[in-house]
Amino acid sequence: MFEDRPDRDAEVVLVGRSNVGKSTLMRELTGHDFSTGGKPGVTRQPNHFDWASEGFMFTDLPGFGFMSGVEEEHREAIKTNIVHYLEDNADSILAGVVVMDGKAAVDIIDRHAERGNIPHDVEMFGFLEDVGVEPIVAVNKTDKIDDLDERLDEICDRLGLYPPWQQWSDRIAPTCAKRGDIEALEECLRTRFHEHNRDDLLKFVA
Repeated sequence: MFEDRPDRDAEVVLVGRSNVGKSTLMRELTGHDFSTGGKPGVTRQPNHFDWASEGFMFTDLPGFGFMSGVEEEHREAIKTNIVHYLEDNADSILAGVVVMDGKAAVDIIDRHAERGNIPHDVEMFGFLEDVGVEPIVAVNKTDKIDDLDERLDEICDRLGLYPPWQQWSDRIAPTCAKRGDIEALEECLRTRFHEHNRDDLLKFVA
């Protein structure tokens, strides 16, 4: 199980496959770098960045899904720990951000679906809803996408959200973390904080 979670009553969690840019997104949100190891699957514990005075933190959970060179048992253990973390702390989580590689996500989802499996991204999106955490989808690496509107519509379709994506602008956030383009995600978080009567946290996504 994940250990040493700071005792905070408000939290935003980032979840997603390995190599989708979660740690870069975390850096842009907090202004601080986080060591993630040299290869996928190395990071087994969450990275927390917290403000004790506000009882608030951002948490970057380890990547899940296929990781080259990482045994299946290890991958499943990480996924199980993520599930337990989200279940145990759902009451404190104001937003669960599912981070996707915008260029690769549709192909990966379709490949898993064709094999009769529930794609990890789709499963995590639904799981957050099941535990009462309304998910936000950060569609990252938009600089690599030719037709962004078409790709966002396809992602919405795979998640069971009826296109066009613009009607889900409070849940779908196109981002390019490496270029610092995270305004759409920050706007989604501002909406979520306001809905939870936590306008005191708006300064963290200003």
